[in-house]
Amino acid sequence: MKPSKKTLLALALCAPILLACADQAVNAYEPADGSAAAPADASVDTTHTVTAAIGDDAAAVTDAPRPSREPDVIYVPTPEPVVDAMLNLAGVREGDVLYDLGSGDGRIPIAAAQRFGVRGVGIDINPVRVREANANAETAGVTDLVTFKEADLFEEDISEATVVTLYLLQSLNVKLRPKLLAELKPGTRIVSHAFDMADQWAPEQTQEVDGTRIYLWTVPER
Repeated sequence: MKPSKKTLLALALCAPILLACADQAVNAYEPADGSAAAPADASVDTTHTVTAAIGDDAAAVTDAPRPSREPDVIYVPTPEPVVDAMLNLAGVREGDVLYDLGSGDGRIPIAAAQRFGVRGVGIDINPVRVREANANAETAGVTDLVTFKEADLFEEDISEATVVTLYLLQSLNVKLRPKLLAELKPGTRIVSHAFDMADQWAPEQTQEVDGTRIYLWTVPER
């Protein structure tokens, strides 16, 4: 059955309206500025913020006070083979008192206490590191031998040390040199990981270990 002339005329009149409605429906989710937007029921790839669990130290980071000033260097732990080599190069022995300036997680004083039974003092300006070092000392069972202080290593009294360990920068070693010579007793051994004292103080010994270098000085007689 063929459509009547009236039907065809009605379809011709409605076609533009139907096409406009269809175009509006297709672009219903397009914002006024013409940029594309996903329809409400479309599958959207969203990125969620995930907080990784980092253990008990997370609490220490969030609730510990800020350092009294910004640390001189970022914290990079000394590898265990280098720790052992530093203690050996310094000739640590019973009766020594070891000061670690910029002690981080406390591994050098703790290792000295465990290996040689010597007393150790760690100095770090970052309270988070001091808290971590104290926790590590407790785990290692050497809290009777090691102490960690939140202090500025350039201001703290280090005169009782017989061994000093460093992992700073060359410029900081040079800056620290007058204090070391003024406060430490003659014969005190100083060992630095990775950095020397430029042309200000030539080391007595150097040693390559685990892809890095360590340096030894001895405080001279006055």
